[in-house]
Amino acid sequence: MHWIDPACLPETKGTVTQFLLNPHGEPDGLILDGQRQVHFPPHLGTQVIERVVPGDVVTVRGVVPRAADMIAAVSIGVGDGEPIVDEGPDHEAKQRHEKAQIERTAMDVSGTVVMSLHGPKGELRGALLEDGTSLRVPPHAGAELSEYLTPGASVRAWGHGVTNAHGSTVEVDEIGHCVESETERTPHV
Repeated sequence: MHWIDPACLPETKGTVTQFLLNPHGEPDGLILDGQRQVHFPPHLGTQVIERVVPGDVVTVRGVVPRAADMIAAVSIGVGDGEPIVDEGPDHEAKQRHEKAQIERTAMDVSGTVVMSLHGPKGELRGALLEDGTSLRVPPHAGAELSEYLTPGASVRAWGHGVTNAHGSTVEVDEIGHCVESETERTPHV
């Protein structure tokens, strides 16, 4: 988003309660005040985790999509320091942002959804469980699986994911509702 001047965008201030990870284990977002998602591109992840920790108050300037209560960050201000600004990918650079090469493990998680998670354009892309685990679904599957990704839904999900110092995420292969001691499974996503 290098062409957007962050100074012209609305400003939201809040306390970071946790980071969100993409399926490669890279930070690509954070939660403000336990209730609002802020998305940033993975190429900013290293800068963000070097300067921000849960509990910090940050000022975010970004784009708010029509379809979701979230912010696609263009800049993240930390304290009195220089803000972290998304200058966009460097198309001239010979070295591009490479996805982390991590080993993902099979995961089976369950819990209550506290927040739907969205991509930078507001598309439904997953959910945040009460224990802080994020569930990620492919772009084409979000709308189809919306009943499982809505706050209050009690779900169980199977897939592959990663847990590291910044959080836990599961790329969902299957998901179902938890009904007392039984779980209704859906087809593969």
